[in-house]
Amino acid sequence: MIEAFEAPAYLETLLLVLDLCGVFFFAVSGSLLAARRQFDIIGSVFLAFLAGLGGGVVRDIIIDEGVPNAFANPLYLIPPAVAAALVYFRLITQGRLRRTLLVFDAAGLALFCVTGTQTALAAGITPVMAILLGVSTAVVGGLLRDVVANEVPEIFNPQGLYAVPALFGSGLSSLLWVLGVFTWLTAALVMLAVFAFRLVSLRRRWWAPGAAHGWRS
Repeated sequence: MIEAFEAPAYLETLLLVLDLCGVFFFAVSGSLLAARRQFDIIGSVFLAFLAGLGGGVVRDIIIDEGVPNAFANPLYLIPPAVAAALVYFRLITQGRLRRTLLVFDAAGLALFCVTGTQTALAAGITPVMAILLGVSTAVVGGLLRDVVANEVPEIFNPQGLYAVPALFGSGLSSLLWVLGVFTWLTAALVMLAVFAFRLVSLRRRWWAPGAAHGWRS
């Protein structure tokens, strides 16, 4: 582990706000999936917490700087609870829950690939490993959500790129940090780019090469 970067105070606040927003977006996707699968309110709350907090908990455990933020900071409990309530009272819904779910999932992916990378860099993780940790932060919550709900995880869905946009966002975020130009503005631009990348890949059904060259079902 290299010496930790000294992040400006405003960046620490920015990362907290973005992290909480990412938790909310992923939590909404979890509750929407619970609604689509006709789970009860307990299942909705569980999936909201699992999707919203899973990636961050894994990130913090790997960094090993004490109790994960999700358990140390009570603020992290608010977004999943709010998300479950909004879905329960049908304040976030539409006829095709799948489309709404994917939009919120893409938003969470965009935020978490940036906050995961920046949190790792601030803890002294090398830039390359911080990129991998950023990708893990972005995809683990959705992976856990889908596995628990007995869905094919989005990361394995051939119709639309998932890990690739996260890798793009994490790599760009790490590069901006190393160059000393990571600000709220550049962070927002990266997240918007990842969000758009993910949605366009879904609309146009972009896909990554198969596990075996020349084979595709």
